[in-house]
Parts: sequence; C-alpha cells; structure tokens
Amino acid sequence: MRSGRSHGGREFVLYVFPRAVEERVRLGMSVSRKVGGAVERNRVKRLVREAFDAESERLPAGSDVVVIARPAARELSEREGLQGVRGALAELIGKVEGVAPVSAPRGDTAREMAPRSALADDTARQPASSPPGRTA
Repeated sequence: MRSGRSHGGREFVLYVFPRAVEERVRLGMSVSRKVGGAVERNRVKRLVREAFDAESERLPAGSDVVVIARPAARELSEREGLQGVRGALAELIGKVEGVAPVSAPRGDTAREMAPRSALADDTARQPASSPPGRTA
C-alpha cells in the first residue's frame, strides 16, 4: 500500500505519492464517463496533460501524481480552456508539501498558454527564399 496525500478541488482531485528514486515527476490520470462523452473526456485529458507539463516543475522530484477529473472539469475546460485547467491544477499543486512557489510570468502569457503545436520554432515561420538565380 502506497502512502501519499490527496488534495481536492471542485474540478480535480490530486494525489501525490513520493518515490524513493528522484527522477522526473510522473502523471497518472482518471477521467470517468461522468465527465462526458469520449470527445469531452479526451479534451479534458489533453488540457490536464498540457497544464501539468507547465506546472510539474514545482513538484518535488521523484513524485508520482494522479489527477482525477470531476464532472465540473468538463465545464471548466469548455468555459476557460487551458488557462482555467492550469489555474485549477496550480491551486492544488500549491497545497502539496515541498512545492516550489509560483514563479513570476516569463514573458508573453499567451505564448506560455499556447498549445505546444502552436509553438513551432521560428525557422519554420520564416518565408521561403527565392530559388537560386532569381531575383524578387
């Protein structure tokens, strides 16, 4: 039997279990059919993963974290998107012992909240150059 701590909110329940090995933080997730159909559940799972990626650096190394989504998580994801899910998750992570304090925003908040696919490196966004031998 593992021993850990649980922290609950309106949208999520967060379980944190320490591990003996200090590796990166691992995420487990449960999103039941009470949250909604497959499309809604997958959206909630995707948003939780993205929010967790952004907030997990605050957790102690070598932790296992399980996030259980409550039915209100679907409403939050529809109403506020990634920003709302990240805020709810950050609030629960803030209750965990040994957590690093919330860091100040680093630059553009919209860029931090954008999905990873929208953050392609800048070289891909540069316009294509003219073929050799041609002038514009």
